[in-house]
Amino acid sequence: AGCALPAAWAALFVVPGDLTGAGAAAWVAAWFVAGNLLFAAYQVPYLATPADLRIGYHERTRLMAFRMVVLTAGILASGLLAPLLTGGDAATRGGYQRMGLLLGGGALAAMLVGVAGIGRLRRGDGTTAQRHALGGWRALTAALRDGQFRWLVAAYLAMSTTTHLVLAGVPYYAEYELGRPALTTVLVAAFVAPALLVTPGWLAVARRAGKQRALLVAQGAFAAGSLVLAVGAPAGLPVLVAAVTVLGVAFAGMQLLPFAMMPDVVRAAGATGAGTYTGVWTATEATGAALGPYAYAVCLTAGGFVASTGGQVIDQPDAAGAAIRYGFGLLPAALMLAAVLLQRRYTLDGAARAAG
Repeated sequence: AGCALPAAWAALFVVPGDLTGAGAAAWVAAWFVAGNLLFAAYQVPYLATPADLRIGYHERTRLMAFRMVVLTAGILASGLLAPLLTGGDAATRGGYQRMGLLLGGGALAAMLVGVAGIGRLRRGDGTTAQRHALGGWRALTAALRDGQFRWLVAAYLAMSTTTHLVLAGVPYYAEYELGRPALTTVLVAAFVAPALLVTPGWLAVARRAGKQRALLVAQGAFAAGSLVLAVGAPAGLPVLVAAVTVLGVAFAGMQLLPFAMMPDVVRAAGATGAGTYTGVWTATEATGAALGPYAYAVCLTAGGFVASTGGQVIDQPDAAGAAIRYGFGLLPAALMLAAVLLQRRYTLDGAARAAG
């Protein structure tokens, strides 16, 4: 069912020509909600699969490392192709429709690869699906009663909120703090691209020190890099780009390690089943994606930031400049500290590692 997602994605950009204003917004909102539901229909069973595989503690991390690299490559490729397909600076309605259709087709091909791959695993008896697992509200209640899962998912909510806050704040930081809107692309690339290079490094750290300790290191590095960004332009552009790169290296670890720890939790839980856990996990990820931009918007509002439409140039008050800088630096550091404190309450890693 989730493979219908590309159709909803393409429909986002095929707004009927006679729809404007509230009608057009309703069209986009409806297809966006449908797309998220279809994404969950694919993502939840997809993420549940590693817990069903007959693999051990380190193999789960290795599997998720491959996933992380492919995921990052897909994000970068689509991010580069999307503006080219729309027409770049001369983007048109037809260009957006073309982009939606072509990228939707690519997404469908990738999703079918996933469905076919899992089908091959099951035909080859490579999984041990729990056929008599709990379902419905009983399964949800059992998952939420799992103390190890609660601490892990709470820490992941803080991490997801923080990373999405940073991504939302990049354009404002580049334009108003650094005075160069074109740096948005550089900063986003510095944040996302390291995952292609450093994921094997995080895999090695996790194998040597354990996933929990490796994740705490990643969280601490993210907080430290955020504090540098709070200094702003006086720190110098090379230092700031280096700080964002540190955030990107840490982000790679925070994308790999929690996803590798979740199957450990499911395995330790026994007969509850993986689907409910991954359903809660997916909802948590989506919640963080929504909370992050809102948190940054609250900072901008508190600083008196004045919104503008395209082509307008507005002098922002000094308080708005401080809000842009501190919301991009101090707030992420504080949220990541909360993630560290929550993550420290997770105690399953040692036992899961010993169990193999």
